[in-house]
Parts: sequence; structure tokens; C-alpha cells
Amino acid sequence: MGWLLCLCYLAAAVAVAIGSERRQHQVQHGPCRYTFILPEVEQCRPAGDFQVTNSLQRDSPSAPESPNAEPTWQERKLETLESATENNTQWLQKLESYIQENVRSEMERNVIHTQTATMLEIGTNLLSQSAENTRKLTDVETQVLNQTSRLEIQLLEYSLSTNRLEKQLIEQTQEVSRLNDKNSYLEQRFAAMEAKHSRELQAIQQEKQQLLELLDRQNHLVSLLEGELASSTLNSTLLQQQQATLTDTVQQLLAMVTHCNDISPPVEKEMLKFRDCAEILKSGVTESGIYSIHLPNSTQKTKVYCDMKTKGGGWTVFQHRYDGSVNFNLGWNDYKLGFGDPSGEHWLGNDAIYLLTTSKDYTLRVHLKDAEGQEAYSQYDHFYIDGEDKKYSLHASGFSGTAGRTSSLTHSGTLFSTKDQDNDQCSCKCAQMATGGWWFEACGPSNLNGIYYSGSSNVIRYNSIKWYYWKGPSWMATMTTMMIRPVDF
Repeated sequence: MGWLLCLCYLAAAVAVAIGSERRQHQVQHGPCRYTFILPEVEQCRPAGDFQVTNSLQRDSPSAPESPNAEPTWQERKLETLESATENNTQWLQKLESYIQENVRSEMERNVIHTQTATMLEIGTNLLSQSAENTRKLTDVETQVLNQTSRLEIQLLEYSLSTNRLEKQLIEQTQEVSRLNDKNSYLEQRFAAMEAKHSRELQAIQQEKQQLLELLDRQNHLVSLLEGELASSTLNSTLLQQQQATLTDTVQQLLAMVTHCNDISPPVEKEMLKFRDCAEILKSGVTESGIYSIHLPNSTQKTKVYCDMKTKGGGWTVFQHRYDGSVNFNLGWNDYKLGFGDPSGEHWLGNDAIYLLTTSKDYTLRVHLKDAEGQEAYSQYDHFYIDGEDKKYSLHASGFSGTAGRTSSLTHSGTLFSTKDQDNDQCSCKCAQMATGGWWFEACGPSNLNGIYYSGSSNVIRYNSIKWYYWKGPSWMATMTTMMIRPVDF
């Protein structure tokens, strides 16, 4: 409504501008009041001939005057007033139309304001509902995100598990492939072995046929020998008679020698003393057998077996096994002094080995034979053992030979152990587990004094004779020999 009041004020100002202190005419139209300024004749000063009349003005023109007569001042004034009134009337009409338009605009604006307020209220309610829905959607979205996170974590765990299973599957596939390759290789080897076995079987059958033929020939020879034996029996009778004659002759000669000894004093002949079999060989003896030697720093004679054939001969044997007739699972004192017979299975004795190997530099040779008749050897260029105070500790170096690419003998410094004196480096007591006396260290890869098992077998026996780096743990020994010879032989 403020702007309507301003319009009323503007109309009043226009009226004041037209004529101040003039008679005013006011019209009330609704809440607005309109004021009009009318011209006043009293304030005009007409000419002398001007007359005031209250007669009504007519629209018809006055009586015509002479054409040459000039309009009076009143006429001119009246024309001016009529023109001004007409103008004011036009302005009032325009103002009234403008006011009506403004009133209508105000009413429309009120309606619009009312509608706007209603819409704002509705919008507020919608915003509240939207905020509430947004909050609910946020809660739902949070729950969905949490659930999605859990599902992603489970999916990641499933993915990791799947990767592990894939890796395991790949490994198993590779293992299956390796097994298939190995199976193919074994099948090829089996086929090759089967072919080899067939060839060997044919060869054996041929040999069997040859042996049968040889047996026939030997039977024929046996028959001939039986005939010759009969002849030999007759000759044996003659030989016995001749032997009796020779015996009488020898007795007569002995009686004569005894008589000669009584006549002249005996001549003492200094006996030769040999320290080992190498000196015996150098003296001219070339046959292998049992001989007596004088150990260094000892006055007693010791019987030893001398190998005069292997690699030039002169070997003094201190260990020999070939049939298992002697028990080698003995105690410390037995291994110290020695046991068995030099003509068969025996151990010379740790004291004798110590005295021999410390008197000069010796070479050790280990000779082996298996159930299939295959032979091999291990040789050590320098070998000796310490005395009993140092537990007969082993010292060997300079390995060579065919019984393995590396030495099966334990490292230098290893102490000797028996079942009643454990000097090895294992809490398991190797001498009791593996049996026999040996330089075990931590049981080690060798033991030539273990239990003798005859025949061939695929069973691995921990307490058997062992020389690991030749044929592994399943090797079955049929013969072992340990012998020494001077380095400068």
C-alpha cells in the first residue's frame, strides 16, 4: 500500500504545481483520496468592460461578432482554462487508469505473496521430508557400504584362497608331470632291463648248454681219472714201502748227527729279524703266507700274514674277513691285543698297528669284494694311528682308488670306539648300534668290522660291513682286507 500513497502524494504535488492557494476539490476513491485544483476567476483582473456572470456556459458558440473584432482577454483566458482543464482531465483519467492497474497489480501481488508463502511452506515441508529421506538414505547407504566392504573383504579372501589353490594345483600339476616323466623314464629303463635280462637269459642258457657239454666231458675225464686212481693206488703202496725205507735211513742219519754234535760244540747262527713283510720280500721270499716279524720297540715275535702278490707285494695285513667265522663285536682290550688267526679272519691289534705305523711312513690299502665278485680298492698314501693314550686316533691322507669317488674313511683325528668304550661324537653310541670296533666319528660312512652277512640282499642293515661311497648302504661284502706297506718301498 505504500506505493499507492506515494502516487496520491504525487497527484497532489502536480495539482499544487498548477496553482497554489487555489480552491481544491477532493474525491475519495477507496483507500485513496484525489485532490483537484480548479481555476478561480476572482483573482483575475479583467479589463474594464469585463462582467462577471453566473449564467451557465453553453457549448454553443456565442453570437458571431464581426470578423475583424479581436478576442477579449477573458476569452483568451477562458480558452486557456478550458485547455488546461482538458489537459488535467486527461491526466486524471490516465492517473485513475494507472491507479486501477496498480491496485490490480497489488492484489495480484498479494495473491502471489500468499501463494509464495504457501509454496515456501510446502517447500519447507518438502525440504524437511527430503532431509529425513536423505538421512534415511545416508543410513541405508552406510549399511550398504559396510555390507559392500565386508563382501569385498570376503571376495579378497576368496581371491587369495583361490590363488593359493591355483598355486597348489600348478605345483601338483608339475609334480604329476615330473612323476609322468619319471614313470616314462622308469618304463624305458624297465624295457631296457627286460631286453638286457632276455639277452642275459639267452647267454645263461647258452652257458648252461656249454656247461652241460663240459660236464659230459668232465664225467668222461672222471672215469679216466678213476682208472688212473686205481693205478695210483698201486703206486702208493710202492711209495709207502719206499717211505718206510727212507724213514729208517733218516733215523740212522739223525743218530749220526747226534753223535757228531756230541763230538764238536754247536755253532750259533744269528737269525735274521724282519720288521714288516716288505723286508721279508726284499730278503728273497716271494710267497704269500704267515711270517714272524719283530715289532719296533718290542722283543716279542708277532705272526702276520704277508701279501706278496698285490701291486708288487710286501703288504702286512692287519685286518682280513671273508666268511664271518670270527666275531668282531668285541671289547676294547680285544682290539688292543688283536684276535683271530692270521691265516683266516683276524684283527692284528691296535698296539701292533701303532708300533708299526709310527716307526716309519706307511701306505694303507683297503681291498674290497662284493657278492657279485666285483673288486675295488681304496689307497691312502700316508697312514698311521696314535697310541692308546690318544684312543688310537686315525690319520690318513692322499686318497685314491676305485672304491668310490671320495673317501669312505672318516676324517683324520677320529678316535677308535668299541662297545665298551664310546669315543665317537654321537650320543647314539655308534659302536653299539653298528657293532664292532672302528673309527666311527658320528657313526660315519664306513665300518669294515661290522656283522658279516653272507649272500646278496636288498635289505639295508645298519650294523653290517659298510664302505658307503663305493656301492651305498645296501652293499654286501664278501671279503675285506686292510694292509700296509712302507711309503719308500
